[in-house]
Amino acid sequence: MNIEERKIGVIGGSGVYQLEGIEVVKEHDIDTPFGRPSSKVIEAKLNGSTCFFLPRHGVGHTILPHEVNYRANIFAMKSLGVEYIVSVSAVGSLKEELPPTKFVLVDQFIDWTKGKRERTFFGEGLVAHVSTAEPIDLKLQEIIEASLKETKIDYSKGGSYLCIEGPQFSSKAESNIYRSFGASVIGMTNVPESYLAKEAGIAYATVAMVTDYDCWKEEHCTVDEIMKVMAENNKNVQTLLTNLIPNLDKNKFEFVKENQIGLMTPEDRWTPAQKEMLSVLMR
Repeated sequence: MNIEERKIGVIGGSGVYQLEGIEVVKEHDIDTPFGRPSSKVIEAKLNGSTCFFLPRHGVGHTILPHEVNYRANIFAMKSLGVEYIVSVSAVGSLKEELPPTKFVLVDQFIDWTKGKRERTFFGEGLVAHVSTAEPIDLKLQEIIEASLKETKIDYSKGGSYLCIEGPQFSSKAESNIYRSFGASVIGMTNVPESYLAKEAGIAYATVAMVTDYDCWKEEHCTVDEIMKVMAENNKNVQTLLTNLIPNLDKNKFEFVKENQIGLMTPEDRWTPAQKEMLSVLMR
């Protein structure tokens, strides 16, 4: 696939694609070797640029974080030619200097999930080990940062996203342990999503939107206050994406696909189904 054909994808809440000026072109109803994705994938045009949107928790927010079929979501995107994914995620802050409404461009993940999630495309006789040393594509992050600056949205660059299983939030004891790790924000969705993107040869970056201080900070917060923060975050991310998608479309870039060097099982051992699956992941 040449660089002009590479598509842009956004995974986030269902409100993310309710953008001013967006033109829905098609809804792709996709089945994958790993089951059904969270919803139909929406192909749309925004200021002349094509983008594919997928609501991570389904339309109407009906899927818990550990119930998301992350493999199907990433595979569906890759099957449509998506090779750049912007992940939009609500998070709690683990640092005083990252207050509600700030956007955080994390560059690392800490996996604190508990084994309920299918986290690899490989197995059943097909062995691969793909590096996740750098789970965020720094060039993609750089383009996102440029759009944040242009839109004057308050943000912080760098830090680790600690992913917990959920659906419950942390206890105070847990929250303080996570702070001791040096993590910046806490969420429930970006692992294994980010790691699967690496296995699929997709450039991935996260926009983490802070909604609260988790529970470590002794600060009362009402439901109304949280809803106001979420409304402001949603407004800001729509502004960001309206700027970012055309910018990224004009500045598509080459990147190292580490899945190309991670596969260990020789081709003569692949089953027909594995060959078909790999024809999507490895292209």
